[in-house]
Amino acid sequence: MFAEHKILFDKVNILGMELKNRFAMAPMGPLGLGDSHGGFNQRGIDYYTERAKGGTGLIITGVTFADNEVEEHGMPNCPCATYDPIQFVRTAREMTERIHAYGSKIWLQMSGGFGRVTIPTNLGEYPPVAPSPIMHRWLDKVCRELTVEEIHHIVKQFGNGAYHAKRAGFDGVEVHAVHEGYLIDQFAISFFNHRTDEYGDSLENRLRFAREIVEEIKARCGADFPVALRYSPKSFIKDWRVGALPGEVFEEKGRDLEEGVEAAKLLTQYGYDCLDVDVGCYDAWWWSHPPMYQKKGLYIEYAKLVKDAVDVPVICAGRMDNPDMAAKAVADGACDIVSLGRPLLADPDYVNKLKAGKIESIRPCLSCQEGCMGRIQEYSALNCAVNPACCRERIARLVPTPTPKRVLIIGGGPAGCEAARVLALRGHKPVLCEARDTLGGNLIPGGVPDFKEDDHALSRWYTHELKELGVEVRLNTRMTLEDIRNASFDVLILATGSTPKRIPFAGNVYTAEEVLLGRADPGQSTVVVGGGLVGCETALWLREQGRSVTLVESLGKLLALNGPLCHANSEMLEALVPFKGVTVRCGTTVKSTAPGTVTLSGKDGEETIAADSVILCIGYRPENSLYEALKDEVDQIYQIGDANKVSNIMYAIWDAYEVASTL
Repeated sequence: MFAEHKILFDKVNILGMELKNRFAMAPMGPLGLGDSHGGFNQRGIDYYTERAKGGTGLIITGVTFADNEVEEHGMPNCPCATYDPIQFVRTAREMTERIHAYGSKIWLQMSGGFGRVTIPTNLGEYPPVAPSPIMHRWLDKVCRELTVEEIHHIVKQFGNGAYHAKRAGFDGVEVHAVHEGYLIDQFAISFFNHRTDEYGDSLENRLRFAREIVEEIKARCGADFPVALRYSPKSFIKDWRVGALPGEVFEEKGRDLEEGVEAAKLLTQYGYDCLDVDVGCYDAWWWSHPPMYQKKGLYIEYAKLVKDAVDVPVICAGRMDNPDMAAKAVADGACDIVSLGRPLLADPDYVNKLKAGKIESIRPCLSCQEGCMGRIQEYSALNCAVNPACCRERIARLVPTPTPKRVLIIGGGPAGCEAARVLALRGHKPVLCEARDTLGGNLIPGGVPDFKEDDHALSRWYTHELKELGVEVRLNTRMTLEDIRNASFDVLILATGSTPKRIPFAGNVYTAEEVLLGRADPGQSTVVVGGGLVGCETALWLREQGRSVTLVESLGKLLALNGPLCHANSEMLEALVPFKGVTVRCGTTVKSTAPGTVTLSGKDGEETIAADSVILCIGYRPENSLYEALKDEVDQIYQIGDANKVSNIMYAIWDAYEVASTL
């Protein structure tokens, strides 16, 4: 390992439980990893074990439910230790035994419920509950107020669930949580809690639910059984369903930092042995699940405030994948343990690679949330955009080929690179031809804005991996039909990508790619046509350079055709664009252009505005001409990525993995 990272591999002690290093796997919803009886299925067991095998000192499972009666959750959904304790212990015991074989520890994260923030696709038959009759986060319905008897029942179930977790071999539990606006947090925040009984009004009363939980767990499992708490010292709530942006001046309606620090002190006095710190709330989801538009290490300053106020270990998550930054956070006393969530989905071997000094081999997380939170939100399934084997470790494990083949791959974007990587790992002989002078395809223009730096990191990773695997890569090689017909190969894979759509307007009209790559100067004022992901990100990037930008979208809202994007990404970007000073014109089209002007047409008629240029962000067309010409000539031919269907990076990588892993 590099000397500057040595501090990250110090041992850490939490109430007598010794961790071999300062890395924890952050809890992420285990959707798809539970069975119909509340246990862990084989996918879940393999998924968590793989991260322990990769060197992570502490594994914290995604949310499991302490109770499935007051707030019903359809099975199979997330595991539940009290639903069928025999099945839970049976399956969890297999998992903890395997994880302990690698010298790692594991905590079960136990939830008191979602309350008003239950994701609609995961909502059971019962109406949502809350501390008071308040509006649901997503649905236009009022939540039912919990009774005192129901609160006591949930507390009791925490004790039962923790007891079963201890029997199953878990080294501790993490209570979920006085964080992110989940049910127990709704009790803790006066904006949501309007009760007048012993669970409302004063801070101590609002924290009573959380206090009774830790006391019940300690009573059932012993004072020496570690109990951590996922904790948010600040909510970033402007109003119902409205969150604040970084740098925005606003009145905090949720938990402010003053109360956040005071609550942290009380919670540790009540018996919590560790605080796992983040910030945010479902009303400001982009803080709790930070997209690429948030800075890296965004929780460090808040973890430091908590760390200075309490005398228990503090865990800090939040885009902590830069090891230099992580080491500095520990050295500066901001936290004791660095928590990695999405980076460990992208690369389960992150910790072992870092320890071995192989940083360039760590597959980067893009913070795109297309494979993780986006799929949880839409399909109740946890995966990863850049790691197709995530949560499918057993069924997607690569098997060496008994019959190596010569495979010609045309196109060096994410699909072509992934296909070449997987084929080489399996023993095939891929040759990758790319027309440009670098690998990466649309990652190159897409990664130009500073908030998309990890797109370029993924391009560098592919370049490094293919070199390490000895893949023959031919850059600046544009293959024609004749070239391909004269080449020697057994299999042909076409990953020729896509080309931007154009409209024949007059004047200075460019594509986003031309502007991002510096091939065209948009001037000081520009009209960006198309309010999808590319249009919004390009407009934001141009505005941050001080240019005047008008973003024109023909539909009624931005990002209307993109999807499914994680709400944390889409809602932040949609709010960030006007906040940064981009003029947004939805329900509007460009009627005509002329030198120095653009005429817009909307519901209120036509308007001519000054603009030095027009930038087209109106989508892409598959570049499939080679495939159409060769599909009847070549016996084994595959078309993958955007060349097959214009989509996103996730499907380019996933489809390439699917084809290459079975060839």
